[in-house]
Amino acid sequence: MSDTINCPNCQAVIPAGNKFCGSCGQKLSGDGSQAKKAKTMYFGAQELQMPGKAKLILIKGSGQDGTTYYLNGKEHIIGRTDGQIQPEKPDPFLSPRHANFFYDDNKLFVKDENSVNGVFARIKGSINIQAGDVFMLGQQLFRLDTIDEPEELAPEEDGTYFYATPQMPASFILVRVLQGGIEGDIYRAEENVITIGRESNTVNFPSDPFISGNHARIELKSEGFVLTDLNSSNGTFFKIRDEKQLSSGDFIFVGQQLFRVEIN
Repeated sequence: MSDTINCPNCQAVIPAGNKFCGSCGQKLSGDGSQAKKAKTMYFGAQELQMPGKAKLILIKGSGQDGTTYYLNGKEHIIGRTDGQIQPEKPDPFLSPRHANFFYDDNKLFVKDENSVNGVFARIKGSINIQAGDVFMLGQQLFRLDTIDEPEELAPEEDGTYFYATPQMPASFILVRVLQGGIEGDIYRAEENVITIGRESNTVNFPSDPFISGNHARIELKSEGFVLTDLNSSNGTFFKIRDEKQLSSGDFIFVGQQLFRVEIN
């Protein structure tokens, strides 16, 4: 072996074994390589998440990350009073036992536990839906319904016809669901499509601050009904029918709690 080495910092020739370079003062490890300082590792929450497992991150009203819940077990119940995940503040829209986040074949699922208000998942692009399905955007909740064929008019017993507004033709209707499950406004699709937003749409909600200008579209196509989010800021959420497989980056809305899913 050579009795001299080159300084890794300034390349000056120095005797092997020196602890410092005589030209630039660089500290050496003794074999001619630059000495490396051992870095102290910071203990972080990532240490609490097991490989292959997921976590739920609560999204605050400001859009910032809040409390993190680690899903390291097999099942994880969220509810107003039951389960491992309970809201920090009382949530009257959560059922006592609302939803279950569980693993099946190492895949994460969420299941509605027969809650009153259901479990909503943010859609990505477009999804197929069917009559009776419910979806939410901003502060508005809608149900998709089809239209029954109008019955043939028949007179009353005395021969008089009941006077009413004529039923206009439409492909489908959207029913706005109010608090308590009461049916509110009804919107008719006259040309196989309804767009929803804050302005310049078939249906507009200018006073809803959580709705984008052009937020979502529902249309009847050859393959059935299609719900599309129009790149809105806050997303369009679909009420799952029973259970749904989740991926990293998914958003789930239960009660008044919005969570982001992250899978390690």
